[in-house]
Amino acid sequence: MSGKKVNINQFFTLDLALEAEKIATRFREIVGRELRRRGAVVAMSGGIDSSVSAALAVKALGADKVYGLLLPERDSSGASATQAKLLAEHLGIEYEVHDIAPTLEAIGCYRWRDEAVRATFPDYKPAWKYKIVIAGGLEGRYNHFKLVVQTEAGELQEKTLALKEYLQIVAATNYKQRIRKTVEYFHADRLNYAVVGTPNRVEYDQGFFVKNGDGAADVKPIAHLYKTHVYDMARYFGLPESIVNATPTTDTYSLAQGQDEFYYALPYHEMDVALWALNNGRRADELAVMLGISDMQAEHVYQDIIAKRRTTAYLHRPGVLVEPVQIPH
Repeated sequence: MSGKKVNINQFFTLDLALEAEKIATRFREIVGRELRRRGAVVAMSGGIDSSVSAALAVKALGADKVYGLLLPERDSSGASATQAKLLAEHLGIEYEVHDIAPTLEAIGCYRWRDEAVRATFPDYKPAWKYKIVIAGGLEGRYNHFKLVVQTEAGELQEKTLALKEYLQIVAATNYKQRIRKTVEYFHADRLNYAVVGTPNRVEYDQGFFVKNGDGAADVKPIAHLYKTHVYDMARYFGLPESIVNATPTTDTYSLAQGQDEFYYALPYHEMDVALWALNNGRRADELAVMLGISDMQAEHVYQDIIAKRRTTAYLHRPGVLVEPVQIPH
């Protein structure tokens, strides 16, 4: 080990009142002046990012100009809907619940997913729970994915996922984010509102979003904030404690799953530190001291961040024109 873990909070001090005012002011300019929209639509999962994004929208535009959407499906946690309703009522905004499970069923989301899971676990039944977990990055090996299932009897089983099945499960579950975004834009169109995107800085940097799904939005108010800052902002706004104290999850698979299990090499608060350190030119051995890990592990984390930036660059790209098209204004 490189040394004793240090207090990492010192790297994330932020004047929350000033930052909230700055975001709200810019938010108001973007929605009203640049996009010429009357308000904002926010899909609320009950998680910290969408909760803070909704609070910022209310600060910027007023509660009467923010419309909340709760978009559960078959694999969603019941706690997510409870938290989202609590937030909407706390903020005083109008909201509605739209279960997208019938749509997902109709377009084959669950069927394609189950087919791929069954190719790995032939005895798999729809009543079983499942999730995908990532491995390899912290050890310096290529990232690979494992499928974890839980039988009706509660037994956990795990197998390495073949590429074909991994891609099919991800493609099927990406339907969820894309259908949600379709619903968001329906309400945005009927209200002449803008759609709010909710990625934080680590998610935005590392491509932890679905192209034309949760990656699509008209304004992304917290994409410059580390997750630590988002939690601090939630406390500044006085959001319900059950939201502020919740551990981040993907809420995509039927088995409970942390974001670090599925995508990141580290838990979210340590990913903040790693990304901050890399962005600020800190050496791997310095990161090792910050996190209390070995120099080699720290270097592997840096390489994993860089690799994800490279492999997810496609997600940030708009449609590419063969030739430039000039549109006079």
